[in-house]
Amino acid sequence: MPVSRPDFREAMARLGAAVNVITSDGPGGRAGLTASAVCSVTDDPATLLVCINRNSTQYAAFKENGVLCVNVLAGGQQEISNHFAGATGAVTAEQRFEIGAWSKLETGAPALDGAAVSLDCVIDEVLEKGTHGVFFAAIRAIRLGDKAPALIWWQRDYHHLPHPAA
Repeated sequence: MPVSRPDFREAMARLGAAVNVITSDGPGGRAGLTASAVCSVTDDPATLLVCINRNSTQYAAFKENGVLCVNVLAGGQQEISNHFAGATGAVTAEQRFEIGAWSKLETGAPALDGAAVSLDCVIDEVLEKGTHGVFFAAIRAIRLGDKAPALIWWQRDYHHLPHPAA
């Protein structure tokens, strides 16, 4: 018998994860959203996966653009997370990118200045399962930010982890 959605959601609330702003730009237009479903796949070739809800108004842009940048947020960037999650009323891509300073690495996807790390990627494959698309993305460029506390999503709230060197 399958588990219930509420039970599954409660279980996942107990799985802490980094907070990321996923961005893209290209023929499908600029797109950006907050996501915690990001995972490394392999280091040869350097690949990660990003899960994006297929009902997102920006889902098609990510697919059409064929590129994305995973911007791992630092402890002081909770406001950016909320903004890209739509919690501040920013619903269009233009509104979402009004906060933060942005640059480009290799693919043209927006990279957040001051992020803990920005992983600039080309999308290799998209698998659709249930409500989400799983984007397998080959990393083309990495920009490491300053050593700072991490921003973690756990138990439906933000938490800060101090940097080990601090």
